[in-house]
Amino acid sequence: MATKGKKRDSTSLTVGIDVGGTSIRASVVDADGQVLDTTQAPTPQSAQALEDGLDRAVRELAGRHRISAVGLAVAGFITSDRSTVRFAPHLPWVDAPVGRELSDRLGLPVILEHDANSAVWAEHKFGSAAGGRNVVMVAIGTGIGAALLIDGKLYRGTHGVAPELGHVQVVPDGRACACGKRGCWERYCSGTAIADTAIELLAANPAKSTILAREVARDPGSLTGRRVAGAAQDGDRVALRAMAEFARWLGIGFSFVSDVYDPDLIVIAGGVSSSAPLFLDEAREHYAALITGAGHRPLARIRTTQLGEAAAMIGAAELARSLLSPG
Repeated sequence: MATKGKKRDSTSLTVGIDVGGTSIRASVVDADGQVLDTTQAPTPQSAQALEDGLDRAVRELAGRHRISAVGLAVAGFITSDRSTVRFAPHLPWVDAPVGRELSDRLGLPVILEHDANSAVWAEHKFGSAAGGRNVVMVAIGTGIGAALLIDGKLYRGTHGVAPELGHVQVVPDGRACACGKRGCWERYCSGTAIADTAIELLAANPAKSTILAREVARDPGSLTGRRVAGAAQDGDRVALRAMAEFARWLGIGFSFVSDVYDPDLIVIAGGVSSSAPLFLDEAREHYAALITGAGHRPLARIRTTQLGEAAAMIGAAELARSLLSPG
């Protein structure tokens, strides 16, 4: 389904596409970061079908707007020239020159970027990271995505895969992670982790009668981080304990992020950020107590995303604009 718009005579419009595991969302974005038009479709399961779907999305939007360039926000490893997807765990691309192939098909410049990098760039240009010099974004959803700005510039590392903060080991031999390691930060500090913690708490206290206990008894596989957060808002004791444990791990993460990068700003994005009133104040307290030199150094400001789920699209579109010649 697309949001209808009138065709605009402009060379400053670009398309940003958030290429997710379940859907692709494409938006026309102007030079001020405003989303003018959007289309969305399910993500095809084969590489060829996915490229066909991206082609269709851009051509649909180009039928209503004069498009100058395209940016793709991808949850995966991107080559340093930002033209090829090395690997994306939820997409059918492996060493795929997506940028070049899509550019040839569309006759437009195309650039690829990691989705967290795209999101932090959008927040830096138009949202909650505006004015930040050294910024860390922690995108908390099913897992943890992360991005880093140093002196206002994206830092991607030598091979284009930094920073993988979600897979820093915080508990030796801890919970198994899909990456193959155990005890990764995202296994204790994510939407999935909130649900896992609640299940562990319920198992340790089987006699406790709570909202969550009744839900799990009816459907053991139904528990999600979002449902735990909802139960916490309703005063459920187990849910509140699960959210407190999440806040503790978030504060721990903020402390090691600050010890390594010393940012002036940390931005929390992702689906869990919508529940920030349940955990953010407590996380700040843990962070302030655990950072090296606590009480004798400034703390990073901590904000939640301003652009929400549109950030990756807006950021990809803005990065695509950098491909255009001045004037």
